[in-house]
Amino acid sequence: MEQSLKDTPCGCHVTVKRLLGDGPVKRRIMDMGITKGAEVYVRKLAPLGDPIEVTVRGYELSLRGEDAKNIIVEQKD
Repeated sequence: MEQSLKDTPCGCHVTVKRLLGDGPVKRRIMDMGITKGAEVYVRKLAPLGDPIEVTVRGYELSLRGEDAKNIIVEQKD
């Protein structure tokens, strides 16, 4: 079963496998630096799980839960 960034526990390092979604949604995620092969560290989760704070390509980023569902990741060993 595939794991989305939304389902990733806090404190985990993951690698982006692929992006779901179409057109503007996918483009916005890619413009933030989240592309296939990018390494992402999940820093914090808001109390209700939205937004998610991550570190990608050396900078911190907050993502909405809806966007995080479209990012399929693979947990690093």
